Amino acid sequence: MATRAEPLIDICSIVTDPIDLGSLAEKVRSDTSGAVALFAGVVRDHHKGVRVNRLEYEAYAPMAEREMRRIVLDLRERWNLEGVAIVHRIGRLEVGETSVAIAISASHRKEALDACAVAIDRVKSDVPVWKKEHGDSGVDWVIGDDSPRARASFGLPVSNRSSRRPPEA
Repeated sequence: MATRAEPLIDICSIVTDPIDLGSLAEKVRSDTSGAVALFAGVVRDHHKGVRVNRLEYEAYAPMAEREMRRIVLDLRERWNLEGVAIVHRIGRLEVGETSVAIAISASHRKEALDACAVAIDRVKSDVPVWKKEHGDSGVDWVIGDDSPRARASFGLPVSNRSSRRPPEA
């Protein structure tokens, strides 16, 4: 690759189109990058033993993107990073589609990997994106990160999920 003429810029976006992981990784990379860490959150077919057919994500983009920018600033204070991208998709997503992607470049892999791990945890806890699960047993809004690790890290209640409702037509 030729030396990048333009400086790297941070990307913080809410999008409706599919996320192109290769393009995102390339946007944060430069010739000085020794590592590009890439995280892709993908819609899976189950949650807590319940079948999931699809998800719907909603967000107020200006607020969500502002929180993403705060996360990037915090990451940059902690690590010497080159390019940072945080992208979250909203709308209807099918099983197997990418819902959130984070790409971070740095001179060394440890910085990129550590920053990427912190970034996804912060996205899940801080960025106002709402997830609606559609499954065989009904429809359910999932609020925040309800994983056991997140509950332990952020002091969330054992379950922050709403009551399951019958499937929508």
